[in-house]
Amino acid sequence: MKKSLTLTISILALLGLGLSGCGQQKSTAKSASSSTKVVYDHGPQKKASSLEKANASEKARLDQRQSKLNRQQASLKAAKKATPAPHTTTTKSSGVNLANLTYSGQQEITVNQNKPGFTRAQLSTSHGAWATYANLDSLNRVTGASALLNQSLMPSATREPLTVDPTGWHNKRTQHGWLYNRSHLIGYQFTGQNNNPKNLMTGTRTLNNPSMLHNEMDVATYLKSSKRHYVRYAVTPVFKGNELVARGVQMRAQSVGSNAVHFNVYIFNIEPGYTIDYATGYSHVS
Repeated sequence: MKKSLTLTISILALLGLGLSGCGQQKSTAKSASSSTKVVYDHGPQKKASSLEKANASEKARLDQRQSKLNRQQASLKAAKKATPAPHTTTTKSSGVNLANLTYSGQQEITVNQNKPGFTRAQLSTSHGAWATYANLDSLNRVTGASALLNQSLMPSATREPLTVDPTGWHNKRTQHGWLYNRSHLIGYQFTGQNNNPKNLMTGTRTLNNPSMLHNEMDVATYLKSSKRHYVRYAVTPVFKGNELVARGVQMRAQSVGSNAVHFNVYIFNIEPGYTIDYATGYSHVS
């Protein structure tokens, strides 16, 4: 009987210990579960924020570039409007009195189908390169210059400032620079003639550059390409009556032995946006 009672007590004690251990395990598991740390992945959010900043930066750069392009286009449009096109297909016969022509938006026109009209004798190179400047007329106006151009006449010295005031010289500033230039009949780069009164006229900014200059550069390029190249050249100012400022200039050029240089053009002595009194040289905004 005692053995039976002792065995019963031992079993009950063991069962009590087992139940106590299970309770402790459940409590520990519950505690571990309640202290779990949750870690969020912020990678996609950071990536999206970075892309947003990059897009904003790129948009600002593109907007700045577009603004610059818009300013450039506006500037080019204004320049194109202010400067008449130098090349045209309009042709006047050699018999037309150029002084009576009226400017109608084309600053340069061709004369006599662009044929210079030099004779064989005038194209002769037997006497080498030369240049002549006609005398001033009774009103002290420049009357013309002719040459047989070649590298041998081209100067190496730097051009000095111009001091001669041609007839009708009443200059003023415009939004694009000075209204008038002291325009050489035969450009300094060809013969080195600078302050020669017989070679200077009152010409508008656009007459001098780009109109006369682009023709001169065609000649200069040809001459510089070979010491054996010659160009017969003539520039004549065209006055109307006793006016002191020329209405325009006629430029003729012919390369000897080829048609590499070949033109006969008339350039109106005008400036867009200004009205010139050719009798005196005074002017006003149109």
